Amino acid sequence: MKKVLPVFSLTAVLAVVLIALTSCGKTAENKLEIFTWWTAGGEADGLQAMVQVFSNENPGIEFVNAAVAGGAGQNAKAVLATRMQGGNPPDSFQVHAGHELIDSWVVAGKMEPIDFIFTNQMDKFPKGVLDIISYKGHIFSVPVDIHRANVMWYNKKVFAENKLKVPATWDEFFAVADKLKAKGIAPLAIGDNGIWASTMVFETVLIAKLGPDGYRGLWTGQTAWDSDGVKDAIKTFVKVLGYINDNHNALSWDQAAQLVADGKCAMTIMGDWAEGYFTSKGLKPNVDYGWAIAPGNKGSYEMLSDSFGLPIGAAHRANAIKWLQLCASKEGQEAFNPKKGSISSRNDCNRSLFDIYLQSAMDDFNKDNILPSLAHGAAASESWLTMCNDVMTLLVTDKDVEKADAGFVDAAKKSLKM
Repeated sequence: MKKVLPVFSLTAVLAVVLIALTSCGKTAENKLEIFTWWTAGGEADGLQAMVQVFSNENPGIEFVNAAVAGGAGQNAKAVLATRMQGGNPPDSFQVHAGHELIDSWVVAGKMEPIDFIFTNQMDKFPKGVLDIISYKGHIFSVPVDIHRANVMWYNKKVFAENKLKVPATWDEFFAVADKLKAKGIAPLAIGDNGIWASTMVFETVLIAKLGPDGYRGLWTGQTAWDSDGVKDAIKTFVKVLGYINDNHNALSWDQAAQLVADGKCAMTIMGDWAEGYFTSKGLKPNVDYGWAIAPGNKGSYEMLSDSFGLPIGAAHRANAIKWLQLCASKEGQEAFNPKKGSISSRNDCNRSLFDIYLQSAMDDFNKDNILPSLAHGAAASESWLTMCNDVMTLLVTDKDVEKADAGFVDAAKKSLKM
């Protein structure tokens, strides 16, 4: 029997073709949207360097830079939360390794495990770093860098002209600060329009007063927040506030770094992304600016790591995987880190690509006590950090030591469920 084919109207045929073409367009959209808060100086330069490598290797993929300005992600995190909760995740996003990654997104079931990215290269990453990006035996992000938070940067010319020795303790800091203040130079630059910058300074004081083990104990309940050491740290921090720039709460971290570059302030305590900022402005390490470990922090390396993961529901999942593979690669990390002002999380990158400061950071990372940063999501949960930042906001304003200590104690009780 002869088969009779159905007859379609021309309108129906055109409609089917149009739907097919539209569907193909959506499927074939060849993009990669990466979400970060890297918009200033060296951090933007580092991202662009890695994007260039990605584009060279994947010329047909349109790169979408969805960066949201704001140090430590103060603005970006709010935007990201809205997108993730609304089912519209970026293809991959910057997140601090540790509690910020695990507590915020992995436990909530928003991320895919990416163990396959590390196949045949597990030995290229420090076990301690892999541990803080893992949950229930699976890895959930690629650590693209290692930063040091407890660094004091200073203007070499200001110190030389005033015949000053770089302070190694807080007592030495106050002695130097008094001499600088007498000359009309603000000793310490802070840009805390994002309060995290003050929290960073405070955590270096905690390390100085408590030592590495005592500092670690704050996040496990082994060190009491109402101890004499913590109270001494709060008092010391309040004293430090008497030596900072008057406009601190109107400035960002990079604007505070610029005050040091310009010689208007002598020092700033900031993570080594400040080094990326200085070099992006054409300043030379150990010539225009110097560095030292934050007062009382010798032998302690306060670490944080930026990482990228794979959100469930990423619109361009295959392209996101290509990005993660680049982030994990020697080529990607060598392009990114020297400009960012960070050392590589891989242990096989070419040392000669890094400047004198970053080579010193590599050496310290291999021998110092590695401590987690509170301000950057490594030491405590995001909710605990938020409570600590709230306490810091009040402390910077009212300088009430007892009230601040009570606030920190309350935050610890709620977070540790004591």
